Amino acid sequence: MGMKLFGPIIALFLLIGTVAALPLPQVPLLTGSGGSDLKAIASFEGGQRYQAGPYPVIVLTGSFRQMGRQYGGLMKAELNEEYAFLVRNLSERGYTQEQVRAMGHDVQKFMPERMKEISRGMAETSGLTEDDTYALYYGPIMYMMLQKTAPACSFLAAWGPYTRDGSVILSRNYDLTDAVAPFDPYYVLVIYRPSDGSNGVATFGFAGVRPETLMNEKGLFIADNNAGSSGGSLSMDNRPDLISEFLRLMLDYSDLTGLDAGIQSTRTNLGWIVNAAGPEQAFSYEEAIYDIRQRKGDGVIAAANHFVDPGWHYADAPPEHSLSRYNNLLRQAEAAKGSIDPQAMMQIRNILITDGGATFKHSDMGGSPYSSDHQVVFVPKTLSLFIKVVDKDWQNVELAPLFSG
Repeated sequence: MGMKLFGPIIALFLLIGTVAALPLPQVPLLTGSGGSDLKAIASFEGGQRYQAGPYPVIVLTGSFRQMGRQYGGLMKAELNEEYAFLVRNLSERGYTQEQVRAMGHDVQKFMPERMKEISRGMAETSGLTEDDTYALYYGPIMYMMLQKTAPACSFLAAWGPYTRDGSVILSRNYDLTDAVAPFDPYYVLVIYRPSDGSNGVATFGFAGVRPETLMNEKGLFIADNNAGSSGGSLSMDNRPDLISEFLRLMLDYSDLTGLDAGIQSTRTNLGWIVNAAGPEQAFSYEEAIYDIRQRKGDGVIAAANHFVDPGWHYADAPPEHSLSRYNNLLRQAEAAKGSIDPQAMMQIRNILITDGGATFKHSDMGGSPYSSDHQVVFVPKTLSLFIKVVDKDWQNVELAPLFSG
């Protein structure tokens, strides 16, 4: 594979599973405020590390280089442990550390400059080289490709007549093979507060790894679903990795009109499903390398791992596990119409695929165990966030005071 590793890698990895069938079970829920109830752990050059239940939260402020330095200082142990695991695992498959670094160096050429500045700062304080940080950024993709497993994913958003007060309530499952479980201890909620006038942005994912679940201070949300067999198998090596563009979109756009324009004008390198929302409504974008189709909903929208728009004219039937999860999500939303709030959405997300829902929990899929590795429920109007990693409890973190504090 050598330096060409990332074409097929990026085609292989993505994730999100979803949700449920009523009656709804009760949700074990921790309720931190995200502000004063967070437990302070450490500080570094103006950055802060907190603990919200089982999850670390870091708040970074300043230039992108400064925020990278804070990230590297506050998460030094986790970043080095993750990287050591990655190198050890790849070495067992015949890759040297220098080859891993070379792959990291090779794939950063299309990364936005602000993201590179974060990596440069991280390298200055973490003990990793800059190329190490790029390798870690794509590390789980390399890891999953070598495991020869495919991801899943799902999205559900409701608003208007479907929610208790009309507000948008959205949810996302990030579904992965259990082979990535060694990365799970390194989940972190990161709050970026740039000093250059860009929006504050929150990401939830593995430390130092490409973020795929993002929210900003204006209540915008973006995340991805693997497109499965939809979108064709073609890739464009002269285009940036679409998911790496998410941070730029969240930094630069402050309303859904702008975000829509940003998504529609950013052509993908591979087939993807991109889900976006704001305080007013939510959209799902089905993206092939040659076209983008925006799907809208009348108060509810769902997405799994297949293109739904009939205009694509794909001959292959959607994967059964994708179609069933998609239908389950819409059925659960219909059953809960008029009463969906964050608690109800979490209850929906707790229902396993084996019970008529869309969430994996060490569930068999094609002979491999899969889990909804992380789950998110988000209220754009209030910036209320609820996060969960498989086998842990839901945790509430209020983002508003973290963006403004």
